[in-house]
Amino acid sequence: MTVELFRNNSYLKEHKTIISEVLPEGLVLNETIFYPEGGGQPGDEGSITFKNNRIKIVGTKYINNKLVHLTETTNDCKQNEAVTIILDWSKRYSYMQVHTCLHLLCSIIPYPVTGGSIGDGRGRLDFDLETKPDKEDVLYKLNELIHKDYSVQISSITDQELDENPDLVRTMSVKPPRGSGKIRMIRIGDDVDFQPCGGTHVSKTLEIKLVKSVKIENKGKMNKRIILNF
Repeated sequence: MTVELFRNNSYLKEHKTIISEVLPEGLVLNETIFYPEGGGQPGDEGSITFKNNRIKIVGTKYINNKLVHLTETTNDCKQNEAVTIILDWSKRYSYMQVHTCLHLLCSIIPYPVTGGSIGDGRGRLDFDLETKPDKEDVLYKLNELIHKDYSVQISSITDQELDENPDLVRTMSVKPPRGSGKIRMIRIGDDVDFQPCGGTHVSKTLEIKLVKSVKIENKGKMNKRIILNF
């Protein structure tokens, strides 16, 4: 199993590791700082270097329960070879900012989340909500939360604790992974937001770019899409 270093430290930009397996789609590594596609967040991109070679990593995703770094080619890549992986940090940091801001949006709109996506400078959440919120009010409240510079902390609870507090799960379409006995949690401030999440986040809300605009679309009687642009 690949050791997922990004789970505890989202700010690692470069790391030395070993190729554990070469697949037709790409490479499996002993350790990685690359986040795999999931939960609405894209898989990380970047590059891998070894000897005099540099290969582009065009995405990262789970394939048959293996975390695979998708590459344009696997020529000259060998199992057990030492390599250095380098993130496309500009894109990853943007994902971190957007993802954390979507947690702030959850604190403003206290309704179940039915879907969402994270992009570079853009993100959205769909809510099980009948009435459209006021977009200017949402914009103001988001930027106010960003300015207050709340800390963003990683913690965990047990499966049993989550079962006893089912309201902690905000997403209807994505359930927290179970099996390890521990559920990864993201807490913003003391009481702004606290929910299960496996994604990457900034450490303080002031790192988030101010939201430039909010768009709200009607996607059904009980489905409102809120789109944030940064």
